[in-house]
Amino acid sequence: MQRQGSIGGGSAAIRFRVTGGVLLVAHLAGVAWLTLRPLDVPWVMPANLRPLDGIRADLALGWPEAGRRLGAALALLAPLGVLLPVVNGRLAVSPLASLLRTTAAGALLSLGIELLQTGVPGRVVNVDSLLLNTAGVALAHLAVVPVLRSRLRRRAAGGRRGKRPGARGDVPREEASQGRTPTIPRVGIAP
Repeated sequence: MQRQGSIGGGSAAIRFRVTGGVLLVAHLAGVAWLTLRPLDVPWVMPANLRPLDGIRADLALGWPEAGRRLGAALALLAPLGVLLPVVNGRLAVSPLASLLRTTAAGALLSLGIELLQTGVPGRVVNVDSLLLNTAGVALAHLAVVPVLRSRLRRRAAGGRRGKRPGARGDVPREEASQGRTPTIPRVGIAP
């Protein structure tokens, strides 16, 4: 059964979603390798549990260094903002619901990484990286997904444009009638 409003139909949609899934798994493996491997350092900064303190400290280092550090934190999980909707495969979805769903998934994944880092030598919890990672997911989603979905919708509509109204193929497959709803027969009470 195909979900309502999914990407096209047939093998092209399946290839699109499978490719997105493979890229998502590869990205998550790279993130795990970058963030969860132990560091051999002589000392470690204390954990930062106050929001925006780490960002202020980075900005105090000067713009080039602050841009590098903040950009790295924004870019770490940013591909999730595009890959999660691609794997989902829906074209007809509320943009706000898609943004909220994707951002929440990015925030939960970032929180999981931060919690796992507490057991890794040389890594400490930083609430600002949670905020920046989540903001990166949201920004990537806002920058790419609406444009990508509109192009895919136009391409899907372009294939149906040449048909005359009322033609048999005018109704998309997922909206066609599927017959009566099956009913479950009543079962009598045992004596």
